[in-house]
Amino acid sequence: MYDVAIIGSGPAGLTAAIYACRADLDTVVIDGMSPGGQLMITSEVENFPGFPEGIQGPELMGLMRKQAEKFGAEFVAGELDSIETEGKPFRLSVGERTIEARSLIIASGSSSRWLGLESEKALRGKGVSGCATCDGFFFTGKTVAVVGGGDAAAEEANFLTRFAEKVYLIHRRDELRASKAMQHKIAENPKVEPVWDSVVDEILDVSQGKVTAVVLRNVKTGEKSELPLDGVFVAIGHDPATGPFEGKIELDEKGYVVSKVNTMTSVPGIFVAGDVGDTRYKQAISAAGMGCRAAIDALKFLEGEEVSPGW
Repeated sequence: MYDVAIIGSGPAGLTAAIYACRADLDTVVIDGMSPGGQLMITSEVENFPGFPEGIQGPELMGLMRKQAEKFGAEFVAGELDSIETEGKPFRLSVGERTIEARSLIIASGSSSRWLGLESEKALRGKGVSGCATCDGFFFTGKTVAVVGGGDAAAEEANFLTRFAEKVYLIHRRDELRASKAMQHKIAENPKVEPVWDSVVDEILDVSQGKVTAVVLRNVKTGEKSELPLDGVFVAIGHDPATGPFEGKIELDEKGYVVSKVNTMTSVPGIFVAGDVGDTRYKQAISAAGMGCRAAIDALKFLEGEEVSPGW
């Protein structure tokens, strides 16, 4: 029996663990499908306070985890399989283990979104990837493409130029959605070439068991063309990791957890933090701040403080 169970180990989950432990709450953290969250596949983090020279994403998450462990957080490897929210305590199934907790903090983050092509699925791990940090080295001296137009896509493209000879940035619009700073980096990088108004209709060649090209379709003209490549990196966003919570707590139309009072969800005693409940900001620092809020809200709930906006 734990005072609080935290589902997810990204910036939100680990910050919540630090605050919960320092409040003398027996705390368990379920690592989730991506231990450390999205920062584990982020190369350099330049906008997290306290690191004026920047810091590598995995290093930052390692420091956060070490801090949570220092204060007594227990970690359980694996993903949440199911959850029972009716009655107390809450019961969670993680593999063969059952965990009981008096309160929950959902900080499960989000998962990578894919193009949905059969060829993409067949070639995943054979030239198709969702993680430049993980797989960029394998494309040293080669030509690759990044699909997407946000900050994540721009960062992936810039990072890949450390290894690849040429990086195409394929976007369905005629300008990036990325921040001005990231747009500037793309414009200044001679190895990156944007491909505007285009979507990927097919990835070749499944019969060869490797990526040889992509079939592009211009969204304005409908014209199709082939672009020879050695690899494709997909960076078109993420979906909230809320599968186990469907029908258990209130989710919005896109699957994000809905907060009712501060960070409390539709079920008293269950709180939300980070990208899984954030449809707007999606930053490491905002996720960490929300983790702090969720831990404080959980503490006040366990102390029996009345639920009200005046918390």
